[in-house]
Amino acid sequence: MAAEPQTTDHRKRPRRRGDALIAAILHATVQELEERGYAALTMEGVAERARASKASLYRRWPTRAELVMDAVYSVIPDPGELPDTGELRGDLISVLTRTARLLDGPAGQALRGLMAEVLPSPERMGQVRAHAQGMGRQMMEEVTRRAVHRGEISPEALAPRRMEVGQALLRNHFLFHHEPISDEMVEEIVDEVLLPLFNTSPVNSAT
Repeated sequence: MAAEPQTTDHRKRPRRRGDALIAAILHATVQELEERGYAALTMEGVAERARASKASLYRRWPTRAELVMDAVYSVIPDPGELPDTGELRGDLISVLTRTARLLDGPAGQALRGLMAEVLPSPERMGQVRAHAQGMGRQMMEEVTRRAVHRGEISPEALAPRRMEVGQALLRNHFLFHHEPISDEMVEEIVDEVLLPLFNTSPVNSAT
């Protein structure tokens, strides 16, 4: 006698709560972005893939944009885990290369889709900008802090706006040129823009 087929109804499975449920939903969102892209991503599709209820998604993320932002930034490495190459140039190349690889994957698809979706809303546009700038700034702050500790640059060189320059150049190229960011471009940004910038004090650079 043939065995009865196993049910796949998520309601029959052990219920997940808290961090486990959130992690499953964010992971499912990233997978949906990889396979379907931002435009085709739906809350229903994410819920089905995560074997969760739509209600559990909407309780935490009222909109698709908010869910996608959290999902994308859940896969970005912690700034404290960035490799230490022993020099500022190597660290800057490492940071910008990581950003370039992220933009070439689901994070890039999400960023393009989010920009188009939230552009009419200044409030939501501000949320996307805060997410994007915040993580990039943290990575730059980490590698420049190391450089100060090694004596490569002066603490006075770490003006807040300078922390955004490298990441902003990458995002600008990605959004407006629609092509992968090459290793050569990363090195050009580091050698021609960031290293001269961080080796100049704010007072001197303004004169």
